[in-house]
Amino acid sequence: MNKVYEFKEIEKKWCNFWIEKKIFSAKPDKSKKPFTIVIPPPNITGSLHMGHALNNTLQDILIRFKKLQGFNVLWVPGTDHGGIATQNVVEKLLKKEGKTKYDLGREKFLEKMWQWRNETGDTILNQLKKLGCGLDWDRTAFTMDESRSKAVKKTFIHFFNKGLIYRGKRLVNWCPRCTTALSDIEVEYENEKSNLWYIKYPIKNSNDFIVVATTRPETLLGDSAVAVNPDDERYKNLVGKILILPLVNKEIKVVSDFIIDKNFGTGAVKVTPAHDSTDNEIAKRHNLEIIEIIDSDGKMINVDGKYVGLTVLEARKKIAEELETHFLEKVEPYQHAIGRCYRCSTAIEPIMSHQWFLNVKEMSEKAIDVANEEKTKFYPSSWKKPYILWLENLRDWCISRQIWWGHRIPVFYCIDDKGNKNECPPIASFEEPKECPHCKGKNFTQDEDVLDTWFSSALWPLSVLGWGEDENNESLNYFYPTSTLATGHEILYLWVARMVQFGLELRSDIPYKDIFIHGIVRDKHGKKMSKSLGNVIDPIGVMENFGTDALRFALAQAAAPGRDMQISDESFLAARNFANKIWNASRFIIMNLDAIDSLDDKFCPSELADIWILSEFENSSKKIKSFYETYNIDSAAREIYDFFWTKYCDWYIELSKIRIMSDDIKTKKEVLSILIYILKIFLQLASPIMPFITSEIWQILNNPDCQIIAESHFSNDSLEFFQETALNKMSAIQEIISNIRTLRSEMNISPSVQISALFNILDDKNTSLVKENQDYIKRLAKINSIEFGKNIERPKNSALEVVGGFEIFLPLEGLIDIEKEKLRLTKELSNAKQELERTTVTLQNENFTKRAPQSEIDKIKARQNDAATKIKKINGSLNFLL
Repeated sequence: MNKVYEFKEIEKKWCNFWIEKKIFSAKPDKSKKPFTIVIPPPNITGSLHMGHALNNTLQDILIRFKKLQGFNVLWVPGTDHGGIATQNVVEKLLKKEGKTKYDLGREKFLEKMWQWRNETGDTILNQLKKLGCGLDWDRTAFTMDESRSKAVKKTFIHFFNKGLIYRGKRLVNWCPRCTTALSDIEVEYENEKSNLWYIKYPIKNSNDFIVVATTRPETLLGDSAVAVNPDDERYKNLVGKILILPLVNKEIKVVSDFIIDKNFGTGAVKVTPAHDSTDNEIAKRHNLEIIEIIDSDGKMINVDGKYVGLTVLEARKKIAEELETHFLEKVEPYQHAIGRCYRCSTAIEPIMSHQWFLNVKEMSEKAIDVANEEKTKFYPSSWKKPYILWLENLRDWCISRQIWWGHRIPVFYCIDDKGNKNECPPIASFEEPKECPHCKGKNFTQDEDVLDTWFSSALWPLSVLGWGEDENNESLNYFYPTSTLATGHEILYLWVARMVQFGLELRSDIPYKDIFIHGIVRDKHGKKMSKSLGNVIDPIGVMENFGTDALRFALAQAAAPGRDMQISDESFLAARNFANKIWNASRFIIMNLDAIDSLDDKFCPSELADIWILSEFENSSKKIKSFYETYNIDSAAREIYDFFWTKYCDWYIELSKIRIMSDDIKTKKEVLSILIYILKIFLQLASPIMPFITSEIWQILNNPDCQIIAESHFSNDSLEFFQETALNKMSAIQEIISNIRTLRSEMNISPSVQISALFNILDDKNTSLVKENQDYIKRLAKINSIEFGKNIERPKNSALEVVGGFEIFLPLEGLIDIEKEKLRLTKELSNAKQELERTTVTLQNENFTKRAPQSEIDKIKARQNDAATKIKKINGSLNFLL
């Protein structure tokens, strides 16, 4: 076994092995229970970022754990075509050539798109291989490949023929940059600084007016009314009155509607039905005119000539200036949420547009039922309530997009010889119809729009198992519904809910049983990673510098269910150190195996330390397995770390070294048998998180031809060593050792120096235990002799610790320079007092506590507490030297 853990060589070796030997390939096997996960398909535009690394590490942990339990595991890989995002990438490449998609035309542009996809679209899948993901690579899917395309068409036609898909002109979220409609959940809102304009709307045949507050004076040109709350006493006598629309000189009326917030602005708001969703709902209730004044390019239309062609921002500035003379009362700074395209961040314009919609009312009700009945369970459960609330308020889904890259809507229109659409109803079909069933026409044209990317993604659990080609194929019947969906909370509504709706509609079953929600990865200051902030951590770089197991362990350790996590290079360094600890401890044990001919499969531990470590390990094993089962991956990682580093290495291996070095073969064999027994099972428990190092050590421990750890199973045989009394006894010994170590450190006694100790017995309850196991204390506390007795007087210049029913005296004479130590402690005490004073003054400063971030205040409080603790300890140490 190499002295140093060479992670790069080992990772490459095992990555290739798992793929070449198809270790994670799966076929239906009725003798085993299936455990299935479908990967949230990353966009083909992407390369591995820390969010991908987290999500796929967590999925891989679950897959590897279930495989160890004997499940027939399947994890299906694949990528998403990415719709708008991918088209934007290729359009930018064309722009560099001085071309647009229109220069190429639809057919040639799509050829370009496919060429780009074939050349670069698998980048992220190759990076997932490097991450060690146990995916069934033979099943790799793409949302626009032939099988998935069949599933999409089949689904669309099903909904269309059922009357759930319809085309209509409605208010939609529109991205002027991408020139396409977006669904509500594709709009991201950001708080931005703006203004609130207070505009006077004159009352007809009166010198009075109503003041209306708005953030969008430019949309005044499309106003149909002014609305107030019916309970607002200020305006009760004005409801039904006629107003004169400023600048337009058009008559509009005052309406009352309970949706109006009396506390916003003046309590009176302008109603622009064609460009605001709330206003659009008001217009429906009050039968108001819908006037379109902004087009698909985000420019003004159907208005006075001086505004036509202006962008929204240009029109806002111009209209605000013109209002100043007679109609503007005041302007106030105002911060509010601006909707932006989730792909290009352009400000969204609500506009009226002809689109395809899917009626989701009945599907949403079914999805709510299965959530309430806990057929689909959320981990953590706190995500269930917002999920249901969103479904309860869900509107029909706008499924059409005005781009070229995607699944073209399979609807065909009958046309005449001149290319004009006939009056015949549109036909949904897999292929272009041969003949119109209504007029017997032979000419057709296909709808120009494509489907929302999330339409094909909603089919993912079904389509990757072949539903589009055969609804009763063996894989689908065996592996569906899948077991777990692991995903970030940011796509809970975009994707998770849609899959449940489609699964229930098309298969009459949920797509997965458990929904494991994890947070997003933030930097060490809690800020979201972004290129603009310069705080992005590249997982590929982490793998190169620290090792893949270190990346995986650091992510797992921080992945508290449903909560965002903070991570930094310090996290990866600590994880790498842990990997090295596993390697070095394993190497130490394996090196000593040469001295014995075999290990004992059945052993009878006789020493307290043996029974203690086996009892601790039984406890830890149960905890780790339970944590994996309940998606508390962070707790599993911490238990793995704590057991191995602290209990196994720092305590048991150190206590075992005397017996390992013994000339007595029987003694040596017994302790090595226990060490190896624990190490093998520990490697299995840790392998889901750290598959590379555990696989390598497992092979060395066994032999090159043995079953690899990924194909091993947890043993059902229990040696049942657990003894609660052993835990309690060892805890008492450990407490004494730890306190002596701390005392030595505080008195600045070198760790290498052996010292004597006097144990003055205050309580007999632990005397026999401590006497019987005093060799443990001597070895780990570096004590060369222990004297036990009652009424032992404290020696001059000795350190004192009261623990476990003893007064423990450590004579210091001759070990340290007493006077020099007093001076050192006095100086440290002075520094600690100054630190306490500084931090106290800072925390008493109101300017600091009001303005400083909470994280900074917490740091100062921590320093204050540390200083106070240090003062107390130093005073205690000085008392020993008096």
